Amino acid sequence: MNRAIRQLAAALIALYVLLFAALNYWQVNRTEELAAEPGNTRALVRLFDTPRGPIVSGDGVVLARSIQSPGDSDVKFQRQYPTGDLFAQVVGYHTFGLGSTQLERTKNDVLTGDTFTQQVRAFEDIFGSRDNSGELRLTLRHDMQNVAKFLLGPREGSIVMMEVDTGAVTAMWSYPSFDPNRVADPDYDTAFDYVTELQEDDRDPLLANAYQQRYMPGSTFKVLTTGAALDAGVIDLDSFWEDEREFLPPQTSDPIQNYAGSICGGDLTEVFRRSCNTPFARTALELGADRFQEGIARWGVGEEIPIDLPGAAASTIGDFTDIDDNLPLLAIRGFGQNDDQMVPVHMAMVAAAVANDGAMMAPFVVDAELDNDGRIIDRTQPEVWQRPVSRQTAGILQDLMVQVAENGTASCCIGLDGGISVAAKTGTAQLNNPGEPERSHAWIVAFAPVEEPKYAVAVMLKGTNAEISAGTGGRLAGPIAKAMLDEVFKIDPPPAATPDPAPESDTSGESGP
Repeated sequence: MNRAIRQLAAALIALYVLLFAALNYWQVNRTEELAAEPGNTRALVRLFDTPRGPIVSGDGVVLARSIQSPGDSDVKFQRQYPTGDLFAQVVGYHTFGLGSTQLERTKNDVLTGDTFTQQVRAFEDIFGSRDNSGELRLTLRHDMQNVAKFLLGPREGSIVMMEVDTGAVTAMWSYPSFDPNRVADPDYDTAFDYVTELQEDDRDPLLANAYQQRYMPGSTFKVLTTGAALDAGVIDLDSFWEDEREFLPPQTSDPIQNYAGSICGGDLTEVFRRSCNTPFARTALELGADRFQEGIARWGVGEEIPIDLPGAAASTIGDFTDIDDNLPLLAIRGFGQNDDQMVPVHMAMVAAAVANDGAMMAPFVVDAELDNDGRIIDRTQPEVWQRPVSRQTAGILQDLMVQVAENGTASCCIGLDGGISVAAKTGTAQLNNPGEPERSHAWIVAFAPVEEPKYAVAVMLKGTNAEISAGTGGRLAGPIAKAMLDEVFKIDPPPAATPDPAPESDTSGESGP
């Protein structure tokens, strides 16, 4: 009898050990694999059976929230986006059937209450049913985002506005966008069809083009070339270029022309305010390939934009492998053509770095993470990303951009209400080859007030129609930048100052706006 009992006990112990090992194997070693199985929806259902915290704009407007699902739904809650497409490319979407994107994905732990801080703070209510979800508070303002959407209208492009000294993004809008409510539709087939439609759209509405795409910058790039050349000692304010209509670089029989074939020359202030092409082509060649690359790299070109959003693009100046045998390409890249490609938010950062005495701040859209009681979990601290130019060079660039706004290619359209001082640089990126229909992007970057810079803005209009392609950055993008700055200064007025009398405009002979 005792022997039988011992045998039974041994068998039970062996079975228990086997069961323990099996549970440990499946629940620990293969947890992630099981969770990823298409048929395993338990964790997902559990996620949608509890409320998810809101995402709120800098001026207090709810951008995303959880609402009760319809009575016949498989889950208790679904996501709602009260502002529709306005913040879709930043907030993203959170759905039962199609996953999550943007902040809804990257900040999931905060919104669901799963961060370590939230779990510790909720310990006292461990046996209760307390809502532990968190909240995201953004730097983006609903009012300024609405202004940007209105100003861009149905034109493809991007508008970015940011604080000069912090990098906080106040507005970041690209057209086209999409409606996340249609992606969050409880009817899976309806939502899937809409996402498929968006994915097949050549305009890429699911991408936040303001920071996930890059475009030829045209003459706005002359800010970078000028900064690199000033710091390298290749040029200074006394540098002078003879009047010329075109310049023939080495290794080619195809000359580089000024915008519209105009005659252009003079000192640095003159060629910058008129945006001549040939002086900056000559400057790039004088810098040489190595110093040009090094100087432009200090602006962060070649690195992903360090924004707190997923999938950021990197600006580029193209491949330099055989550039010594292709010096005309180096010359052309000196004034923002050929393989130069800049991310719109990066161009806003360039303007802000000039305004900020040469310190380029990392951009961010999340101001703070809060728990369910409104207590701070984490707050974004401003951080310098690059120092592309010296303080002295930044001061020279500030003065040059003031001349563009007051007497140059932006003077037609950038003057701010109330006499607030402004600095700017325009760009018209010509995309067509000789003999092809004209096609170009229209750009402007600007900051204000000049004495105590507060906001920088970048506007890019994509050359998708005849109106944009036949225009210039100053005349098309300039009024948009002006309106953005005028509106933000109604909300956040600069310190009172007595403006100097505005000099008379002189835009004669514009050659590369």
